[in-house]
Amino acid sequence: MDQINLQGVKRVLAIASGKGGVGKTTVTVNLALAFQQQGYKVGIFDADIYGPNVPIILGIHRREKGDGYASIARRKESLPYIKPIRRFGLTLMSTGLLVAEDQIINPARSSNVAGQFSVQTLKDVIWEELDILLLDLPPSAGQPQADLLKFAPINGAVIVTTPQDLSLLDASRSLQLFQENEIPIFGLVENMSYFICPNCDEKHEIFQRPKKWRPPALESSEILGHLPMMTSLSTVITPNNPLVSGNLDSIHAKAFLEITAVLEEQLKV
Repeated sequence: MDQINLQGVKRVLAIASGKGGVGKTTVTVNLALAFQQQGYKVGIFDADIYGPNVPIILGIHRREKGDGYASIARRKESLPYIKPIRRFGLTLMSTGLLVAEDQIINPARSSNVAGQFSVQTLKDVIWEELDILLLDLPPSAGQPQADLLKFAPINGAVIVTTPQDLSLLDASRSLQLFQENEIPIFGLVENMSYFICPNCDEKHEIFQRPKKWRPPALESSEILGHLPMMTSLSTVITPNNPLVSGNLDSIHAKAFLEITAVLEEQLKV
């Protein structure tokens, strides 16, 4: 398979973590919304076929079960045919739009099927004109991200982590995949970096950081931003009110907008 051509998409930015539970999808959605606030046409491809949560964060729920089948072998010259949906001005495609949210997808015929499925689906979407397409990659360093990094025209990557040894270690493992495919790492986003007390507004670091808290593989990676933990976060992000689009004056929204300002320069959009 040759590298795929995403007609009309100017830049592709991968969002990775290496470890689940660090808030990568929440970061992806709100980075997309922050880019949109800057006037860009933005799309999201939810590449996590086992736990596609982007639609749910954007308030999209599919109850009807799908047949679980999709083409992973089409003619090379075949045109895109899958129509994405739009939500909050974002263009979106996800496995979560093809099957029910409680349905299990298990392409277990071989280890490569998951990668082939994701690459072919990405290729078959009618993306139209986009300034930036964000790829929300699943955790770990296996498939489908291995094939996506090999065959998708990715301009760079952002790694989401928390200030914990295990999270950082898994992130450094994920980093090796990007290095093997010569994809630049634009930097780290440290989620759950600190806690803001709702009573006194004081800043507290929940996770104990060692003096040398980043593994060698991540020592040279720029920290793009620190995102706090707040008790209001669970109520700020609702199906009708994603974080950035809801309140541009919030601490979180300002942090996401600052991160996108740095990424703008790196992407040169």
